[in-house]
Amino acid sequence: MASANLDLVRSIFAAQERGDYSSSDWADPEIEYVIPDGPDPGSWKGLAAMAKAARDRLSTWEDYRFTVDEFGELDGQRVLVLVQRLGRGKRIGVELGQIRSKGAHVFDLDGGKVTRLVAYSDRDSALADLGLTPEAGSRGERACLSATSSCIACS
Repeated sequence: MASANLDLVRSIFAAQERGDYSSSDWADPEIEYVIPDGPDPGSWKGLAAMAKAARDRLSTWEDYRFTVDEFGELDGQRVLVLVQRLGRGKRIGVELGQIRSKGAHVFDLDGGKVTRLVAYSDRDSALADLGLTPEAGSRGERACLSATSSCIACS
């Protein structure tokens, strides 16, 4: 049975996969939004700052979309989402999907609200920061919790 936190994160992605970014009901007003890697790392505090950072980031892409590979609960307060991003850079004209861009999002939740969202451009960086290890030969496609040997995103 899925937890309320996992259900909430799934609902956020379901809306965004349809292109609906209009709701922020899921976010704490003082949410911390972090991009720890990639070409434009940074940290922002609050809904307005998160929305601006996300708009700025998305403005460099055409036909941007993502697919979810897997959802997994890390503990009672955090949900990990493994994603693939697809798009074409507006300036360079390269299909991002051609390089199989795999990232991860980590949602910290408290009281039914997301209090912190960390959006990694590189899945292996996310797994390393979380203390998770990709399974041998998977190149970040599988992540196993080292302490429990339970897997997230096993195919």
